[in-house]
Parts: sequence; structure tokens; C-alpha cells
Amino acid sequence: MTLAYSVLVVDDHPLLRNGICQLLQAEDEFELFGEVGAGIDALAAMRGDEPDIVLLDLNMKGMSGLDTLNAIRADGITSKVVILTVSDNKQDVIRLLRAGADGYLLKDSDPDELIAQLKQIMLGETIISEQLRPYLQDLNQPDSDTSWIMELTPRELQILQLVAEGMRNRAISDSLHISEGTVKVHIKNLLRKAEAKSRTEMAVRYLNQ
Repeated sequence: MTLAYSVLVVDDHPLLRNGICQLLQAEDEFELFGEVGAGIDALAAMRGDEPDIVLLDLNMKGMSGLDTLNAIRADGITSKVVILTVSDNKQDVIRLLRAGADGYLLKDSDPDELIAQLKQIMLGETIISEQLRPYLQDLNQPDSDTSWIMELTPRELQILQLVAEGMRNRAISDSLHISEGTVKVHIKNLLRKAEAKSRTEMAVRYLNQ
């Protein structure tokens, strides 16, 4: 009897999460370790035991996929972590792989292809959607003047984009439904990471990447 690989599905969209679970349960090589809709719940689910694979959404409410990945690695969890997302953004791909993800797949992947790639990851391979493979050539490149952008969290990148559009803190606060104080904290962190003296300098550096 072939040993089945256990998979924890982490996605805040119930319909999609259910579909992925049904896909996995139809395969003899995989068994469902569990399904959760938030990063904090994923960490709780792995407190006593670890799955072989964590299938992790990138853009989730609360803890993002990157935040969850960082927490997983900080906890010493050795499960294979595969990002499953709609984002084909180059910065997202490089940022997540550098943070310790073992794979990065797009949600429009063919179901059979998804299953095949999950089998490959258990053989020690790094898996990535075919159309994203050209990004791998930049993965091991020395840090450049724009490397700071790839280290930003999804929320920081979101705020940076709004700053580059000329929005002030109050407008950003209203747009993202967060407090103005939280925006100020993010701006302060962005300036530090960008090594910029002003938000204008930071925005110019971002737009000229």
C-alpha cells in the first residue's frame, strides 16, 4: 500500500478551498490533513503534528500568505509549503521563494498538473507554474537597487503603490480601511527599507524600478 502524503489547505475562499480538498481526496497518493481559512488557524492546526505539504493562499485577510509562511518557518515547521495564488507578479514569486516557499503555483493551473506538481515536490523539487519559470533566473541574482521592494509584505507593497499614486495618509487609510496611525507605521517602515529620506524619494525609486 502506497503511503499517502498529507496536505493542509489554507485559503480564505470557502468554495475554492472545498474544490481543492475534493481534488486531493480523489487521489490515492494524497490525504487531507485539514482545511482552514486563515493563517493563524493554519499555525494552530500544526501545533501537534505537521502535514507533508501546506497549500497556502497568498492574499488572505488578516495574516497574508507571506506572514503565514514566515511564521511557519519561525516555528521550525518543516512541511513543504506551496503558494497557490492568482498573483503572477514577479516580485511576489521571488519574495515568497526567498522566504522559504518550496513552490509557487497559479490558481488557474490544470487540476491534473497541480496533482503532478505536488507529487514532484515530495521528490525534493522546487515547483513553479510554467509561465513563471523565467523569473527563476533572477532568484539567485545579487541584491540590486530594487531588492528592497521584493522584501516588502503585501500590505507594504500595497501602501507603497498608493504613495506612488500621490495619495496622502488619510486617503490611504480610507482606501484600505485601516487607521491613519497604522498607515504612518507602514510608511515609516517603508522609508527605512527603501533607505529614503522622504516619501517622494521613495515613490520615485519605486516608479523607476
